[in-house]
Amino acid sequence: MNEIRNNLSVPARQLADAPWRKSTRSQTSNCVEVAPVGSGPAAIALRDSKDPHGPVLLFNRAGWLGFIAGAKEGQFDLN
Repeated sequence: MNEIRNNLSVPARQLADAPWRKSTRSQTSNCVEVAPVGSGPAAIALRDSKDPHGPVLLFNRAGWLGFIAGAKEGQFDLN
């Protein structure tokens, strides 16, 4: 079995206590939330608001800024 190492891991308690904010563009069934998670390697957490105990994506500052830039440029559009 392959092990995936995640250098951006954050304790679950830190995620539970994080100040989650819902996107202003969220619709009834398409919601995401983001939260700062401290000053360590992981700076931003992203999750599906319909599944707050489910998977969380963790970004360092450079990764988050790249993700936002790509989203603004339409890099992730499905059309």
